[in-house]
Amino acid sequence: MGKVKIALVKGTSKRSPAQRATLVALGIKKMHKVIEKERNPAVDGMIAKVKHLLKVENS
Repeated sequence: MGKVKIALVKGTSKRSPAQRATLVALGIKKMHKVIEKERNPAVDGMIAKVKHLLKVENS
């Protein structure tokens, strides 16, 4: 399906445990570090859950 680049741009303090767990499942550990994931329905769903914390680019 393609790849997507994801970076965390807002902090995780004061966020729900479910949102923190979603970020861990995506593999995001530090602010502004870009990770690249293969795009699939599972990854799209996780991105949708925490899209207000992320910067997402299609590649």
